[in-house]
Amino acid sequence: MKYIGAHVSAAGGVENAPVNAHKIGATGFALFTKNQRQWNAKPLSEEDITNFKKNCSKFGFSMNGILPHDSYLINIGHPESSKLQKSRDAFLDEFQRCEQLGIRMINFHPGSHLNKIDEAECLKRNAESINWTLDQTTGVTAVIENTAGQGTNLGYRFEHLAAIIDQVDDKERIGVCLDTAHAFAGGYDISTKKGFMDTFIEFDSIVGFQYLNGMHLNDSKKELGSRVDRHETLGNGLIGWTPFELIMKDQRFDGIPLILETPDPDGWAAEIAKLKSLGGE
Repeated sequence: MKYIGAHVSAAGGVENAPVNAHKIGATGFALFTKNQRQWNAKPLSEEDITNFKKNCSKFGFSMNGILPHDSYLINIGHPESSKLQKSRDAFLDEFQRCEQLGIRMINFHPGSHLNKIDEAECLKRNAESINWTLDQTTGVTAVIENTAGQGTNLGYRFEHLAAIIDQVDDKERIGVCLDTAHAFAGGYDISTKKGFMDTFIEFDSIVGFQYLNGMHLNDSKKELGSRVDRHETLGNGLIGWTPFELIMKDQRFDGIPLILETPDPDGWAAEIAKLKSLGGE
């Protein structure tokens, strides 16, 4: 089974996310468990937690199909010690919120070196931050997302992801979420069948398919290798439908969240329906 959905709104409370996902025909979903543009948030109440779990059960959502995203403010590879610790504290809070909700994974971007430390040191700080967080939590897997490589962001090469994973102590609680638009912008041509197959041969060789815990399904407004992150509706960008059809027909992508972050929420139901039809549902 493939868990197909979108990054839905949790406005008004996390318990609304599964309701919103159900409305668009999703079988999985992503959400923010707190405001993604603020450092601090009020703790989850027992009512929040109970109602979230109740709605997930009511609408048939498995925890295996839920992939929340952490705050955009967090940089767990930050070159400055005080700001690094601030990010680590916020990162830990994200994991603890997932623990409370019964969510098994959380998705995040690798840190940025800000031209103040070299790439290797930034990747090392990422791994140290993950180790520090995993040591204080249980049951939640850290899922690194590949990036488009804008600015000083790391994670746009498979080698970056592998370097972080190699330095994480608990290999059972580390994984990867591959964003198709980010991969394309990062230089991986998944727009053709050959390019798609070659990309995933490379991914398996460098990172390993066993670490693939989720995907973000997005077309791209920007060119191959542009290192610019601009999502487009599926089929309307420079990637096209080819890789999405291949994903839906490939059993290697079963059992993980496949999450839309395309720019038109009003079109998500149709995109989900099209993906399901490509997979023979």
